[in-house]
Amino acid sequence: MVLGQGGEGDAAPAAGEQEPEAPPGREDGPDAVQPRVCPAPGVEAAGAEERRACGCCSGMSWPFCCEAPGTKKKAKCPGLGLFYTILSAFLFSVASLLLKKIEDVHSVEVSAFRCVFQMAFVLPGLIYYKTGFLGPKGKRIFLFFRGFLGSTAMVLLYYAYQVMPLADATVITFTSPVFTSLLAWIFLKEKYSLWDLLFTLFAVTGVILIARPPFLFGSRVTGIEGSYSDHLKGTIAAIASTLSAASTIVILRKVGKSVHYFLSIWYYAVIGLVGCLIALFILNEWRLPHCGRDRVFLILIGLLGLGGQIFLTKALQIEKAGPVSIMRTMDVVFAFILQVLFLNHLPTWWTVGGALCVVASSSGTAIRKWRHSVKKAKQRAI
Repeated sequence: MVLGQGGEGDAAPAAGEQEPEAPPGREDGPDAVQPRVCPAPGVEAAGAEERRACGCCSGMSWPFCCEAPGTKKKAKCPGLGLFYTILSAFLFSVASLLLKKIEDVHSVEVSAFRCVFQMAFVLPGLIYYKTGFLGPKGKRIFLFFRGFLGSTAMVLLYYAYQVMPLADATVITFTSPVFTSLLAWIFLKEKYSLWDLLFTLFAVTGVILIARPPFLFGSRVTGIEGSYSDHLKGTIAAIASTLSAASTIVILRKVGKSVHYFLSIWYYAVIGLVGCLIALFILNEWRLPHCGRDRVFLILIGLLGLGGQIFLTKALQIEKAGPVSIMRTMDVVFAFILQVLFLNHLPTWWTVGGALCVVASSSGTAIRKWRHSVKKAKQRAI
């Protein structure tokens, strides 16, 4: 979900939360188990003008190199990145379930607590990496809008979770990759093909099946949690959250790697916290939960959201983005399971059909982006 979601562009580029591109993990070639020998001091290959250096050490020669002569490169654990992705999806889904269980706490207040946890996590990183708190002058306007849109996406997503079925809101957030492609075509002049248009139509169809507007489905809409007006408000909030999260990703692409991702999360948390406090003052909704259970839930939501972002970031560091994006659809599976087990709300066939459309759309978009990146990498290698 872009909880990382909602712009969770955060530490890992939400659900919607979703987040900045992490540096790709180093891939093992077919000779990964072969020893990679760095030249010892004073030893040069015959006729060579330059000393060879192992790539992992930025040109350092042995013995300062991390791999001594004769050592073998440690093979990475197969599927570890995908396992991290599934674990991240589970943590995000449990956090969403706890949000549904909280009583009499406004979604804006929950978002404020989430921002506090983000700031506590990011502040030591900013100090350690010496990034400063404002960022480069030419990038501050982009960072501001990244923080504003990302935090807006989070608030709207939390509101959607509170007023509509958990699975429905989760499915709508997965239209984010499709809208990201559309916005990147409009603002970044990226390629937008007929396949992308088809995936967009699939995503819109899925949202319509979930929202079930009366002018298409009649006045008697069954299987709605609560009133239809709340369901419609939640659907609009979820769509707006998805568009905000997609805009956040486009901004992060525009900024690129010129800004440390910790600084991006810092803007997200600070602007989100300030905005939430102002909104709570205007709405007069600030209050601590009456019971201890809800207070525990608030803390757990912050911790689970943070844990989900950490595991998603680690997944992106050791696995290609395509498989990770596809595996993130496990969010939808977990949302359906948790909704049935703990909320006693069976999804309708309309919701299932909408979920299939959206998952097919987001998976197709991810697969196309993955294949395109692999093709470009091969062309550069040639």
